Amino acid sequence: MAIESESGLPIEPVYGPEALRDWDPAQRLGEPGAYPFTRGVYPTMYTGRPWTMRQYAGFGTAVESNARYRDLIAHGTTGLSVAFDLPTQMGHDSDAPIAHGEVGKVGVAVDSVDDMRVLFDGIPLDRVSTSMTINAPAAVLLLLYQLVAEEQGVPADRLTGTIQNDVLKEYIARGTYIFPPKPSLRLVADTFRYCRAEMPRWNTISISGYHMAEAGASPAQEIAFTLADGVEYVRTALAAGMDVDDFAPRLSFFFVARTTLLEEIAKFRAARRIWARLMREKFGARDPKSLMLRFHTQTAGVQLTAQQPEVNLVRVAVQALAAVLGGTQSLHTNSFDEAIALPTDKSARLALRTQQVLAYETDVTATVDPFAGSYAVESLTDDVERAALELMEKVEELGGAVAAIEHGFQKGEIERNAYRIAQETDSGRRVVVGVNRFALAEEEPYEPLRVDPAIEAQQSARLTRLRAARDRPAVDAALAALRTAARGDANVLYPMKQALAARATVGEVCGALREVWGTYEPREVF
Repeated sequence: MAIESESGLPIEPVYGPEALRDWDPAQRLGEPGAYPFTRGVYPTMYTGRPWTMRQYAGFGTAVESNARYRDLIAHGTTGLSVAFDLPTQMGHDSDAPIAHGEVGKVGVAVDSVDDMRVLFDGIPLDRVSTSMTINAPAAVLLLLYQLVAEEQGVPADRLTGTIQNDVLKEYIARGTYIFPPKPSLRLVADTFRYCRAEMPRWNTISISGYHMAEAGASPAQEIAFTLADGVEYVRTALAAGMDVDDFAPRLSFFFVARTTLLEEIAKFRAARRIWARLMREKFGARDPKSLMLRFHTQTAGVQLTAQQPEVNLVRVAVQALAAVLGGTQSLHTNSFDEAIALPTDKSARLALRTQQVLAYETDVTATVDPFAGSYAVESLTDDVERAALELMEKVEELGGAVAAIEHGFQKGEIERNAYRIAQETDSGRRVVVGVNRFALAEEEPYEPLRVDPAIEAQQSARLTRLRAARDRPAVDAALAALRTAARGDANVLYPMKQALAARATVGEVCGALREVWGTYEPREVF
């Protein structure tokens, strides 16, 4: 039986010179750190220093998450990655009726500058790089972070990190959107302009394929739909009057790393090559940094199993190796118990140790791009590139990423692939160790980390005290100024920062924008 890759592409049992007979190394490979960046975005890659080791963490209250961050930093984490709870991601305060039962569950609850201050207490923001997985209200959380940094005496131009700020993939695969696409894209463009002026070292967007992969996208679909979203953001910024080389160097991407090591390496190489050509040929970028596809990687949460969870340690190690051999700039390794509950301190530490073993005990950092010229990997790279470009062309034919979203194209393609994977797993053609093969008759007991349900009441009490202590007329005036900016064409981040400095809450700021821009209602696609 022929073996197929995750993207449904054929994998040959043997690859030889004939696979690259008509292959031009100068055009397809180039040199590391040079166009088309197939071999990596930096000439020396990890030979000078390893990738940034981020650990995605956040749960319960800001106090609890702060303790986890301090522990991770003490054990060698070189970058923080913040997980926010669902109400925060949706722009609701912890005491809103819609937030009931979700406060602090999948991340940390942040309602105001008070919570952000506690979250980063004792963490020097001029010496740590922080990534925040936040999308629809990304600008709000970024400004809260800036306000806390200023309280520490750290100027905004010294802050480094990333906000995800990728709302298009929310309409495709994840669902934590607030506003309709048009004002959402306006908010993204305003954030680009704001950071260009105020926070020049900050990465203003992390265009994400990870969540599409978690929803069932194949590797080819993952990079195709992610890069198509990237094209839409570039067009939005250009339409707002920005020069491509003013913002493109701060664009970044976020991908998954699966256990299918060879295709994942090929996927990362293909993505870099496609993006470099798009930026040069389609948008006329001149700055070499505008052509570089820099990306963060997270190991595949969807491949973790609740059955025999310790096996996930092996899966995560293989996935992390794929990301490193593919040339990632930063990496988060999932904890082995995340299919059951939030990770414990011990499991989070083991996840970090996995990266440290790769960086310091193996030889993968000794040479740049060790798979260059591999018959198998170069052939797979070409195959994934062709499949991704075909999908991107279909998105363009529909009118671009937003129009394709409105047609349900990306979502439909991903759902069909997810169904294929489920069928293969159910039939046993796709082996999942410990689930449909090599299962145990009885699972060993495991005690997961649990979030205290009292957190919701604690956050509500904090909000009550905040509202009683602040200058309400100042808050009202600042929110009115924000609504006025949202109705016009002024950059909304400046009045938004004033409102947050006056201790307006995340829910109040997002609520003011909802009043002007409305909320997104997905269209049923049949």
